[in-house]
Amino acid sequence: MLSFQEKLAIMEAFPELERKNVSLGRVNFHYERSVTDKKNVGFHFHPNGNGYVYAGELEGVAADEKGFVNVRDFSAEELRELVKRSIQSLTGEASWREGDEETWRDSESQELVLKFEDEMWYVFSGLSLEMAFESREEAEAYLKEEGFGRKR
Repeated sequence: MLSFQEKLAIMEAFPELERKNVSLGRVNFHYERSVTDKKNVGFHFHPNGNGYVYAGELEGVAADEKGFVNVRDFSAEELRELVKRSIQSLTGEASWREGDEETWRDSESQELVLKFEDEMWYVFSGLSLEMAFESREEAEAYLKEEGFGRKR
C-alpha cells in the first residue's frame, strides 16, 4: 500500500489538478476544466490510507453509487492510470470517437452540429462549416457564447 505522502505526490504530479485541503486532514483534487458538474478527481485522501478517485464515466471500472473507487490498495501505476483516465473522462474527449457528433440548439430552435474528425472539433450549420477548433472545450465555449445548448 502506498503511503499518504506517496499518493499525494502522484496526485500532485498532474498539473491540471488543484489541491484542496479539507477537514480532518483529508485532501481533495479538483479538475476545474471538467465539462461535467463533477470536479473532484481525487476525493478524501486521508493519512489512514483511504482515498477515492472518480470513475463514474469509465467503462470496466467498479465504482460506488457516486462514481468513486477506493484506491487504498492501489499500486503507483494503477493510481496514475486511473487518475489519467478520470481526467480524460471529465474533459469529455475520452468518450468521443472519430465521426461522433452532437446537436446543439439555440432558443430559436436553430441547430448546429459539433463533430469530432481528424482530432479536430468542427461546428456545422447543415452542410456548411461554421468553425473548427483544436479542443472540445474551445468548441463548446464558442457554442455557449453563441447561445446554443446541447439538444436533449
